[in-house]
Amino acid sequence: QEENKLPKALKAVAGEDHSIQRNLKKLSRLLNTNMSVLVSGETGTGKEYLAKAIHQSCVRAQGPFVPVNCGALPENLIESELFGYEGGSFTGALSKGKKGLIREAHGGTLFLDEIGDMPPVLQVKLLRVLAEREIDRIGVTKSIPIDIRVITATHRNLEAAIEEGQFREDLFYRLNIIPLNIPPLRERKTDIPLLA
Repeated sequence: QEENKLPKALKAVAGEDHSIQRNLKKLSRLLNTNMSVLVSGETGTGKEYLAKAIHQSCVRAQGPFVPVNCGALPENLIESELFGYEGGSFTGALSKGKKGLIREAHGGTLFLDEIGDMPPVLQVKLLRVLAEREIDRIGVTKSIPIDIRVITATHRNLEAAIEEGQFREDLFYRLNIIPLNIPPLRERKTDIPLLA
C-alpha cells in the first residue's frame, strides 16, 4: 500500500531490494522540501538516474534539471562554468558574459555529480550558495538570489576525505541532510532478474 503512494518517477527506479525500497520510502516523505540530498554509491549504480527521479517527482518537476559532473570540468574553468561571469571579466571571456550552471538551475534542481572532486576553493563558494541562496558571478559585485534544490552524488568516502583535509566538513553537513546510499548489484542479487 505504501509503495502505491510513491510518485511514478520513483516507482520507475528499478529495484525491489529492501535497501532501494527503504530509500524510496524515505524520499517520498521528503520530496517537496528544499533539503539537500547526497547520493552515494559505486560508479554505475544509478546515482544520476535517482537524482532525475527525485526531480521529476517533486514540485520542481516543471523547472530545469541541470546536471554537472564536477570531475569532468577542468579546474581552471569550473568556477566560471558554475557561477557564470560578466562579459570581459577575464582573458578569453565571452563579451556578453555567461549565466552559469547554478543560475540555469533557478526554479529547479542542480545535480552535482562527483562532488568529492570539487576543488577546495569552490567548496567555500558552494557553501555560501547553500547558506545564503545567492551566487556571486565573476566580475560582478552584486549577489544574485537563486531558488534551487541541490542534489549531489559521489563514489568517494567523503568522511575519509574530510579526515584527509580534502573536503570541507561544514559543506558535507550542508549536503548530507538527506543521505541515500545505492548498494551495488552484487549486494542486491534479487534485482538482477528485474534489471535483465
